[in-house]
Parts: sequence; C-alpha cells; structure tokens
Amino acid sequence: MLNRVFLFLTTLWLLPFIVQADTAAGDIEPVDVEMHLQRVSPHAYFVQGLPGSATENQGFISNAGVVITNEGVVLFDALGSPSLAALLRQHIREITPLPVVKVVVSHYHADHVYGLQVFKAEGAEIIAPRGALNYLASEVAEGRLQERRESLFPWVNDETRLVPPDIIVDHPYRFQLGGLHFEITPLGSTHSDGDQTLRVEEEGVLFSGDLIFEGRIPLVAGSDPQGWLEGLQHLDTHGLEVIVPGHGSASHEPQKAVAFTRDYLRFLHDGMAKAVEEMLPFDEAYAAMDWSRYANMPAAVANRLNAYYVYLGLEAKSMDE
Repeated sequence: MLNRVFLFLTTLWLLPFIVQADTAAGDIEPVDVEMHLQRVSPHAYFVQGLPGSATENQGFISNAGVVITNEGVVLFDALGSPSLAALLRQHIREITPLPVVKVVVSHYHADHVYGLQVFKAEGAEIIAPRGALNYLASEVAEGRLQERRESLFPWVNDETRLVPPDIIVDHPYRFQLGGLHFEITPLGSTHSDGDQTLRVEEEGVLFSGDLIFEGRIPLVAGSDPQGWLEGLQHLDTHGLEVIVPGHGSASHEPQKAVAFTRDYLRFLHDGMAKAVEEMLPFDEAYAAMDWSRYANMPAAVANRLNAYYVYLGLEAKSMDE
C-alpha cells in the first residue's frame, strides 16, 4: 500500500516536468536530413550543417558542438529549428543517457538558436554573450522569426520561440564539469552583436562559432568587419588540436583555419578601401577585384553582398572623418 501511495505521489510530483517535456517535443515536426555526430577528441563531437542558404536543407546549415562528460552534456549552439535540435538530442541519447546541462551559444543568429527551447525544456542552462540581449530586444529578431515561420514551416512554426539566456558573459568565463575544464571567451561585436568561443582545455578543442568559416564563404553583411578581423588576429591557437567552426568541416590545422576567414576579410577590406579612397563606383570596384580564389566556393553568391556591405561601411566612415 505504501509503495502505491509513494508511486502515486511521485507521479504527481513529476507530472509538470513530464508535461513540459511532452509539450516541448510533441508538436515538433521531424526532419529527414542526414545528421551525424563526428568525433574530434575523446569527449568532443559535432554535427556539420550542409552547404546552402539559410532556408535550404530544412534549415540544417550550421554546426553544433557536443561535449559528453560523466556529469552531463555541454552543447555549443542549438541549430536552426526545434526539429533539428530534437534530432541532435536523439543522436546524443544514443551515446549517453545523461542530460544536456549547459548550452553555450556562440551568438544569437537564427540558424544557431531556434533549437534552444528543446534543451531548455530538459533544464539546460543557456549561456550567451552580452550582444544576445541587443538582438532579443530588436525588431530584427521578431521579424526574422516571423519570416522563418513561413520559409522553414513546419520545422519552424508558431510554437517556435526565442529563448533568453540564463547567464550573460562579459569576461572570460570558466567552468568545470566531469573532470573537464571549459573556457568561454567573449569577443564583443564581430560576426554579430555579440560572439563567443568555447575551449575544452584538456583536449585542445575550440568551438569558434561564426568567427571562423571553413570551406565556404562567410556571411559578412550585418557584421562588424573590423572587429571580426581584430578578433581573428588576437585568437590564441596555442595548444589547439582542432577548431570546429560555425559552418564547414572541423580543422586539425588551427592556424590554417583562422587564416582563411582572416584573409577573406582582409581581401574585402583592402579592395573596398582602395575603391572608396579613389571614389570608384561599387560596380567598377567589384569587377576590378580578382575573385578567382573565392568565386567557386560554397556560398559564393554572398561575395557581392559582402563586398557591398564593406564598401558602404567604409564610405560612411570616410564621410565622418
């Protein structure tokens, strides 16, 4: 009798959590994209988004990192829809029954954060850079969500919501879990209003977010190109074995991975700075640049938009001087 009473009371106590979890997962439309956990160190994995625009591949265009410890799972980013996050959660469950306890968010862009609600529902702590608050308070955030509810329906829908962070990082932030030491480094405004990286110290793994793009053209429009370039120039690669970028494959040549994005930003800046100095029209300036290194890469369609964004920024700056 006592056992039945205990079971009944326990069920009542757990009911709100069960309902919350069912609510989080019950209305999620499954995706049918291929997703594989790739191991990069003894405890660290990632899933690699597919090349393409933001609404291709059912929104699976960005990477997410996974670190499995004996005290729980740490994620780096949450992918671009609850559906993708649910698939990621399924893959993690195949390796460990332990919960996701922390999600470190590289930055608040749609393809990295719309899956947060899945992990928040199981009690994960969300850790984000200061710029996340600027994004959440902006009209851009709501407008983007409405657009994705249409362009990525049914995987992003009326049940999809923006999840605010539990912890805001202003300065280097360290924590320990399961014998591993983690370091979060905020970068300020680089690729977005606020970006940060996550380093797994014992294993030499750096999850860089969109500070680094590997094997595809970065999206520069909307960024702070100068701040981004400075962030790359000051990035400490000492002791790193592998960099997992925000987009593209993991690199076991950290300095080479940094160099690709850094060189691309310099190429844009130098070409457009010369055009602004010589007062050349953008079309003429763009045509005069040698795009052969970048013309046939994935997402090369962004080259013109990136160049124009840098051109306008440098032109506005020259008028203020």
